[in-house]
Amino acid sequence: MAARTTDDTKPGRERWLSYREGTGRLRPLLAAVTALLVFGLATGCSVLEGSMRVVWEAPVDDNARDYGNGAWQVGDTLVRSRYDAVTAFDAGSGERRWEYAPPGHDHVCAVGRRAAGSVVLLARGNRGPGGQGCATVAALDLTTGREPWHVRRTPADLTESLTDMVASGGGLAVLRDGDDRWNLETIRPAVPGSEALRAFDLRTGTPRWKAAVPAGCVPERVSAGERQVLAVLTCGRTELRLAAFDRADGKARWSAPLGGRPTPGTDAQVTLLSTDPVFVQVGGTTQGGLPGAYLAFGEDGTALGRIESVDGHGTVLSYRPALVAVADGRLYAVAEAKRGKQYVNRVVAFDLAKGAEVWRHDLAGGPLALEAAGGQVTVLARGLGRRHDGTEELLVLDAATGDEQDSRDTGADIDHKTGELADLLTHKGLVVAVRWGWGVRPFSAYELG
Repeated sequence: MAARTTDDTKPGRERWLSYREGTGRLRPLLAAVTALLVFGLATGCSVLEGSMRVVWEAPVDDNARDYGNGAWQVGDTLVRSRYDAVTAFDAGSGERRWEYAPPGHDHVCAVGRRAAGSVVLLARGNRGPGGQGCATVAALDLTTGREPWHVRRTPADLTESLTDMVASGGGLAVLRDGDDRWNLETIRPAVPGSEALRAFDLRTGTPRWKAAVPAGCVPERVSAGERQVLAVLTCGRTELRLAAFDRADGKARWSAPLGGRPTPGTDAQVTLLSTDPVFVQVGGTTQGGLPGAYLAFGEDGTALGRIESVDGHGTVLSYRPALVAVADGRLYAVAEAKRGKQYVNRVVAFDLAKGAEVWRHDLAGGPLALEAAGGQVTVLARGLGRRHDGTEELLVLDAATGDEQDSRDTGADIDHKTGELADLLTHKGLVVAVRWGWGVRPFSAYELG
């Protein structure tokens, strides 16, 4: 399942900003396009050659917000979430299949990055004056649009992280409770950390466990995997730690400090990029902000490689999630570097365990999206090579060496009407661009000819 989410980016919430990522990324599309290109190389056929036409587009979003956004694919169903509704479309025709609207005056505050099976989690509540905040977590079946169960949570009314508030994986639904008083040193939190990280059966909502969070710590972000549950903890209001919990009973397995040069404070921006294996990004999630780093950990919490976002390779564009991919023990990312008086974009590959650069490949144009799968790194970019006519091109690199294997024109302006793609999906020869924002079409389906 592919998913992306956005954070609440209103002024005064910088502490909790994380890049829109969702970790699902544009992976399904570029993996499929890579397969098409490889097929063309093997057979001598040019399978793209400037032939992508619009098959259908969803209606324009005229009243968008900067929270509650997400997109998933379940079989032949595409699902898009926004603050006021979750809507499903037939991937082949664009026909609307169902729509879920939060009850009463509730808004969709946040959604899970990933769907597990056909179920995704969402946090909803009344964010308006006098409302209770995001006080409910609900499961949503993406095949039917029905809500099989929901549970109450303790919300924070003023300052709350909307990223990684809920997560699903390994048959679990995991949520963190919140309380504004966690952030005030003079007031004891009403919800202790040991009560604030809870897991439920993903299908039924049956309570499973409360995590054994270390004393003096409270959870900030959560992620669920097949082998364990991860949480970013604020400890003593001065330190961030990454902790792992047993998915069967919630018992603590290990914890490790985040950072160290120096250790980030509780205002650090942390993104849980992968649960299996454990890989996180600390900082570097806002354009023009302080640089960050990528950290890898072993299954027992042992610190492995550390990759700085700013180093000899240039500056990794880590605030753009579509330009970062993790696959087969490597991080693939687009970095910007200065060469003389000009700037150049390049794809850089790093070994996660060692934190060392493996190869780099300079690009001729502006990158829009990157994918690593099947032994290839595929880059969607505007103006690669000699073209500067507003259409995109695809470049395929060998994932082991960075050598160029192929490049093709798409003949389509996939990134139109928006400054950045939110995601790209694929279904039976169709490429579906995912966008959100005011005045854009959330889905546009293109046919590969």
